[in-house]
Amino acid sequence: MKFSAIPGHKRTIEKLIRSVHSKRVSHAQIFSGPEGCGSLALALAYATYISCENRTENDSCGICKSCVKYEKMIHPDLHFVFPVIKIKNKKEDPISDSFIEEWRDFVSKSPFFTFNSWLNALGVEKEQGQIFASEAGEIIKKLSLKAFESEVKIMIIWLPEKMHPSAANKLLKIIEEPPDRTLFLLVSQESDKVISTILSRCQQIKVPGFTGNEIKDYLIKKYGSAPEQATEIARIANGNIIRASDLLENQESSLWNLDNFKSLMRYSWKRDILALITWSEEMAAKGREAQKNFISYALRLIRENLMLSLDQKKNNLVYLGNEEMHFSKNFHPYVNLKNISPLTEELNQAFHHVEANGNAKIIFLDLALKVVKLIR
Repeated sequence: MKFSAIPGHKRTIEKLIRSVHSKRVSHAQIFSGPEGCGSLALALAYATYISCENRTENDSCGICKSCVKYEKMIHPDLHFVFPVIKIKNKKEDPISDSFIEEWRDFVSKSPFFTFNSWLNALGVEKEQGQIFASEAGEIIKKLSLKAFESEVKIMIIWLPEKMHPSAANKLLKIIEEPPDRTLFLLVSQESDKVISTILSRCQQIKVPGFTGNEIKDYLIKKYGSAPEQATEIARIANGNIIRASDLLENQESSLWNLDNFKSLMRYSWKRDILALITWSEEMAAKGREAQKNFISYALRLIRENLMLSLDQKKNNLVYLGNEEMHFSKNFHPYVNLKNISPLTEELNQAFHHVEANGNAKIIFLDLALKVVKLIR
């Protein structure tokens, strides 16, 4: 992947290019930023540039043997680690190489995607992806070998926060003192969840969200969106290029989340316990990633409604779509400074319980009953 394929982040790209020219490439770096900021795309372009045989001042050439293989992600000195799922009827924990073909096919379509969409590509709904303990041994074995074609071996670890603690602890030494000509590029969406001993061994590259104009130009160029539509979506996306693409391409997921949020709040206001029980059972029937996605959506919508209450005249701090705004015009008075903290706390707690494989029926019914108290 070339830097020119990334719609923005000029300062970050210039910094990465300077590190290569000055030969001051840190052996372990972590690209950290929110979902949809393009951190994986930056890491891929950076790795391509480092290994390019005829790099220019500002980008990789795109046509040399190395670039061609990097574009297809089949270069023998490029290695990937990413969250995977357990394979049925196999006792051994899976490793990334078991899913490398699926990964290459998925990432080649677009480097901008969510964790949930990656799991969907694997055809799972109720599984939770993880970097298992068995991965550590594979990483050490791969990096103990000499480079095949390039001057440097590059290991890209996507979402190190999903790494099993035992795997993370086994990698501490090799990350701190890697084999000769070895580079670790970690890509994180929640760097605060990466174990501190790994975090302290990496140079941090902070990746901000995209600007509104960058997203607007991207939507016009990639999808042929009308400028007015692209401007509106870019404002709602608030720096998240994945959300912008999702809003343009597929509205089903957002509408599903909005409908479930409406139902939760309406049943809670009416204190319709039977309806809330049915609602919690329907939520429990969904996959865990879909459940976490809904809770994250609910957290965002509550935040936006609070901003709508505090900034009714200007709406400068509100990022809502048309359907969301239509609902929020009547709903926002019920979110205020008194209940925003407990509502947020309950939603966050529900998220963590889902992530810990708790009983979904109990989690969502408990959440609904708490909202009954808080929404009034």
